[in-house]
Amino acid sequence: MPAPPSPALPFEWVGGAPALDFANTVSWTTPERTKERLRSYADLVRWAAESGLAGPGEVRSLTRRAAARPREADRVFGQALQLREALHGVFGAQATGSRLDAAAVNRLNRFVGRALERLTLEGKTGRGWAWGWSAREELERPLWRVAWSAARLLTSEELPALKRCAADQCGWVFLDGSRNQARRWCDMKVCGNNEKARRFYRRRSGAARD
Repeated sequence: MPAPPSPALPFEWVGGAPALDFANTVSWTTPERTKERLRSYADLVRWAAESGLAGPGEVRSLTRRAAARPREADRVFGQALQLREALHGVFGAQATGSRLDAAAVNRLNRFVGRALERLTLEGKTGRGWAWGWSAREELERPLWRVAWSAARLLTSEELPALKRCAADQCGWVFLDGSRNQARRWCDMKVCGNNEKARRFYRRRSGAARD
């Protein structure tokens, strides 16, 4: 009898921007211990809903279309993973001062270009204007918003606050909004405490050998 599927892992919201939280939907630096949070198009829609990038009506619409067009949903899900990899490459390099990977930049630019083709201005009487998106039935809509978030962050004054988690086994990126820019961990309760525990263990092990 096959084992039941493992439950979906909860998303984490430590990045400070939608594009960063999307990049953080998988652990990057330890492939043998990867924690994947995006395993299907349904997970992508769930992420968009929980992130606030898709409202209830859009979630219902995307879910119905994905059920009616499973192959298209699988294709878009593959694109989502490609976008995430590009985000990790670009933001990871930016956060650490490493050399940017031209392939990652080009891939991100392709997603940004597709997003800009569908970006619209929507005016509401007495309520000002807001950015909106055409083609409401397109399964790629969550990806457009993520790409647009990345483009806005990379060209914003917030970019110098971008950091990569200092934990060896993490790789997540975040905006450091602390007053003295001293934040080192994506989440002190997780990576911070884990790293402290590892250091304590190493010190004890070294003392025992001495």
